[in-house]
Amino acid sequence: MQHRCHYQLRAHEYLIEPFITSQADELGLNTEKFMGDGVVTGYGQVAGRAVYGYAQDFTVYRGTLSEMQSRKICRVMDLALCNGAPLIGLIDSGGARIQEGVRNLGGYAEIFRRNAQYSGVIPQISMMLGLCAGGPAYSPALTDMIIMVEKYSFMFLTGPEVINAVTGEVVDVETLGGAHLRD
Repeated sequence: MQHRCHYQLRAHEYLIEPFITSQADELGLNTEKFMGDGVVTGYGQVAGRAVYGYAQDFTVYRGTLSEMQSRKICRVMDLALCNGAPLIGLIDSGGARIQEGVRNLGGYAEIFRRNAQYSGVIPQISMMLGLCAGGPAYSPALTDMIIMVEKYSFMFLTGPEVINAVTGEVVDVETLGGAHLRD
């Protein structure tokens, strides 16, 4: 499969779009701007091999995905594909940044599309670094490998409180989406 790279990097550029900030939100809740918008994207080497990656920052709006954050992640995914290099995602996210409305949901769709299209073409590795519910659980499920920390990393579509409210079932986060769950 032939892929064309639409992005160009300078030889000394290791971080990708480090100064980007989120766009105005629909509810007017994001009063503070953070450089990089809660995700670091870039490339480097692991054991002498080029790798591309992204790391969500939970301290910025609980690591929620914004439109600009999704654009950065998609860009680094495309660069990994163009260079035939592995992609590593460090995921620590509270889900969608709902104050942006539906724009970030389109961002999730673009990430998932790339996960599926690049499957079998480049290695994709997800490292779960905390409690990741909703959107942040879909992308790792589409990657080649998921690494989780016992009793610290969790991934599920909805949390124990919602399950209890809807079904009456009581379940804890470890049972619902802990590191020891199997397919």
